[in-house]
Amino acid sequence: MKNKKVYINEEKLNHQYFYRTVKRTFDIVASCIALILLSPLFLIIAICIKVNDPKGPVFYSQSRVGKDGQRFRMYKFRSMVVNADELLDRLKDENEISGAMFKIKNDPRITKVGRVLRKYSLDELPQLVNVIEGSMSIVGPRPPLVSEVKEYSNYDKQRLMVKPGATGMWQVGGRNDVDFAEMVRLDLTYIQQRSILLDVKIMFETVKIMIKPNGAY
Repeated sequence: MKNKKVYINEEKLNHQYFYRTVKRTFDIVASCIALILLSPLFLIIAICIKVNDPKGPVFYSQSRVGKDGQRFRMYKFRSMVVNADELLDRLKDENEISGAMFKIKNDPRITKVGRVLRKYSLDELPQLVNVIEGSMSIVGPRPPLVSEVKEYSNYDKQRLMVKPGATGMWQVGGRNDVDFAEMVRLDLTYIQQRSILLDVKIMFETVKIMIKPNGAY
């Protein structure tokens, strides 16, 4: 049922030793292989970003909140103008998603190349580095901004009980077409039901929506 409250059994979560070991091993191996195989694509994307905006950097890093509220630097291909963070305050009144998130469909800060990268989720690929270093997992809840977490209720903070993911149930379940409350429900449903089989299913769904986008912008 949509927006139905989901509460996590923390004791059960803490006893998933086998699952966590397999997940971490897979994260490292799969991310290393993916970085090697995707290196030509990384180069092409880097060239496109530089041609579109020669003065700006190829990569963008931002402080995000991970497991147990720990902050980390999350990496992405830069899809916005260099001063995007400074322009955010001017756009807050145009937010199209209710709750502790900010999204507008026609964000003027996004570059021409950035729109393509976001549509096909290619801007997220550098997060494979985050996965290898251990601050993220391949599958998990969306990593929130520090400013978003400040607005979280105790219920919302359940999302921080596990490592955030480069993809997850929110990304394959509608992404920007769902509101904040539904995003939280999807993420908590994942945490409650997570398993190796569910992770594999989400990864396959992620590949499908990268080919046929489902609402990313």
